[in-house]
Amino acid sequence: MDHHIIHLSNGIRVLLKPADTVVSHACILVNAGTRDERPEQYGMAHFIEHLLFKRTERRNTNQILNRLELVGADLNAYTTKEYTCVHASFLKEHLSRVLDLFEDIIFHSVFPESEMEKEKSVILDEIASYQDSPEDAIADDFEDMLFDQHALGHNILGTSESLKAITRQDIFQFLKENYCTDQIVLAITGQYDWKKIKKLTEGILSNIPANLSARERNMTINYKPIQRKIVKPIVQAHVSLGNVAYSLHDDRKVGLMVLNNLLGGMGMSSRLNLQIREKYGIAYTIESNYTPYTDTGIFSIYYGTDGDKAHQAQRLVNKELKKLRDTKLGSLQLHQAKQKFIGQIALGEENRMGVLISMAKNLLDYGKVNTLEEVVEQINRVSAEELLAIANEVFEDAKLSELDFIPEQE
Repeated sequence: MDHHIIHLSNGIRVLLKPADTVVSHACILVNAGTRDERPEQYGMAHFIEHLLFKRTERRNTNQILNRLELVGADLNAYTTKEYTCVHASFLKEHLSRVLDLFEDIIFHSVFPESEMEKEKSVILDEIASYQDSPEDAIADDFEDMLFDQHALGHNILGTSESLKAITRQDIFQFLKENYCTDQIVLAITGQYDWKKIKKLTEGILSNIPANLSARERNMTINYKPIQRKIVKPIVQAHVSLGNVAYSLHDDRKVGLMVLNNLLGGMGMSSRLNLQIREKYGIAYTIESNYTPYTDTGIFSIYYGTDGDKAHQAQRLVNKELKKLRDTKLGSLQLHQAKQKFIGQIALGEENRMGVLISMAKNLLDYGKVNTLEEVVEQINRVSAEELLAIANEVFEDAKLSELDFIPEQE
């Protein structure tokens, strides 16, 4: 067994992946993100992530930041639509220092009003900067268009209006409802014995009162395809198109991952990259993405190109989607698509922090951790017939939405 899972009495789970490495990694993953915000709270989850580093019951900002930096460790965090993650990389002997800090900032932050106001100003600048980057903005605007009137679609940063309205009381209420002990995983990788880790984590985390989740994520899908064009003061045209897709728990998820990787995933040999960038040279960036969520998912294609080439790029994208809908992959094509995807996943194992966070997500999402061998087996079970059926459902012309950012006419 390449990992151990420890269940604490308050519901927190501890995941240990032993590894013979010089540098250790740890993360604390909370199953709470921007989709769990109420309409008047947009931006709350990300705002809390920023404030976790500001002040606790026993540390000020400098003490929090220096706690790990003074021993050469790296501390960071991020927020997504469904998760909040704090993570650190450090030398083996500093694990207890890391875990003590994790416990402090997650469960004992005090969110002073003065720090809240300063951090609101920082995030307002971040929102303004984000809007100046159309390739980033179009991705969130596209999700907002697909998941209209639902928190899953909204920008992680929130809006200037929603951010300014957040109060200290709002923060504590959000934490109570979403930072539940049975929705938290602490994951560690390094040269550690699981019995010692069990004793250490019980000593640090067992005093946290149990707070079990009553929340359910169950989105009602009322999706209707939308075509929208927005004129902006930009040089290039930016296009995002796609469809709602399969959830984390849908058996067809693996097949769509294989298709997505073949169509526009990692590497220079994806079909979209070979056709649109390499053959015709009409787009510097073209890619496809599939993101599964708890109860739904999103498939999208993005490209940026000169305005006068946008029509040609769109025609070529549609041509590649039609090929996947109309023609079943041959046995060699299917084998190559699987081998490419499996190889990329295996190479990703070198990113130990990424693997650790992925394992923690597995534990939150499925209650278990899928090994590399199990993932490979799932991919190898995918048939050409299944991929053809998925392509005809997800890539169907009539179901695709499209958002275009169009340059202003001079």
